[in-house]
Amino acid sequence: MSGPSTAALSALEREIDAPGDGLDRLRLVPTPFVPEVWLHLAEDAIVWWARMEAAAGHTLPPPYWASAWAGGQALARHLLDHPELAAGRRVLDLAAGSGLVAIAAALAGAGKVVANDIDPYAVAAVTVNARANRVAVAASEGDLLDGDGTGVDLLLAGDVLYDAALAGRVLPFLRRAADAGAVVLVGDPDRGHLPSAALDVVASYPVPTTEPFVDSPVRRVQVLRPR
Repeated sequence: MSGPSTAALSALEREIDAPGDGLDRLRLVPTPFVPEVWLHLAEDAIVWWARMEAAAGHTLPPPYWASAWAGGQALARHLLDHPELAAGRRVLDLAAGSGLVAIAAALAGAGKVVANDIDPYAVAAVTVNARANRVAVAASEGDLLDGDGTGVDLLLAGDVLYDAALAGRVLPFLRRAADAGAVVLVGDPDRGHLPSAALDVVASYPVPTTEPFVDSPVRRVQVLRPR
């Protein structure tokens, strides 16, 4: 694993400092369901993505980190409402995106927080968002899903079950982490790949939707834990 790439971090820092407030800009805003956490989000992630790809001259990963996804918002809210879950613990935020959940864990008093993603721009976003919230989060780039899940007290996974192929890799990793002694919490807005027989519902939240291509302004999101 590695920290944020210089190129991705520099690109995001330039975007943050760029003048203008159009649909293709990043703005530092409070997260709708977790206003304690501020994030650099795109007014319109698709428009931002198109402009950045045009400027780069090649394809870029979809900017999932530029929206506040419902599963992550529910997990972050749950942590801030129940800080004893994170206090003093070693925390891993898997597929961290913007770093919302990791930042909430840090605000809740976690001893050490690592936010992991495979997208270098997400790793950079975690870095700038943690900086904006004045918390310590170690951002790391790399694929952890073939690992054994050890060395973590609390493993957090928001919106990681959005397609069948990914769920097929994520769920065994979460199980290995739980078997190794970690508390595992998953935030999922019922994207259709949730094995309900293997997970218990811990909490349920009505989360305002900011992600693209969703018609309803609110999604019901469950926080779950492996049995």
